[in-house]
Amino acid sequence: MYGDGQQVRNWLYVEDFGRGIGHALAHGVPGEAYNCGGPDECENLTVVQRIIELTGADSSQMEFVNDRPGHDRRYSLSSAKLEALGWRARMRFAEGLERTVEWYRENAWWWEPIRSGAYREYYERHYGRALKS
Repeated sequence: MYGDGQQVRNWLYVEDFGRGIGHALAHGVPGEAYNCGGPDECENLTVVQRIIELTGADSSQMEFVNDRPGHDRRYSLSSAKLEALGWRARMRFAEGLERTVEWYRENAWWWEPIRSGAYREYYERHYGRALKS
C-alpha cells in the first residue's frame, strides 16, 4: 500500500467499463474522448481492507511502502459526455467488488498460471522467446 493508503480513486465494475467502451464506439463521435467512470469514489486502503474481508485473508499480508513522489491524492473524472450518449454504470462498487472476488474464486484456471509462473512457459512456447523480467 503506497503511503497511508488514503488516495481516493473513482471505481467502476469491469462489465460497466466494457459496456461504456462499447457504447462510446457505437454512439460516440470518432476522435472524441469519453471518460468512463463509476458513481463511487473510495480510498485505496478501504478497498484493500474490503478485499481482505471478502477473501478471508489476514490483514498482516498488507504492506505499507513509501509513497511515490508526486502521487496524486485523488483521481476523479466526469463521465458526463458518455452519459449524455445514454450510458450509465449499472453496478455499485461494493457489489462489483464482491462479484469480482467471487469470479477469481471460481476461475483459478485464469490466475494460477500467473501465480505459479507457468505462463512464462506458454509465452516461450508460442512466441519463441523468454519474457523480459
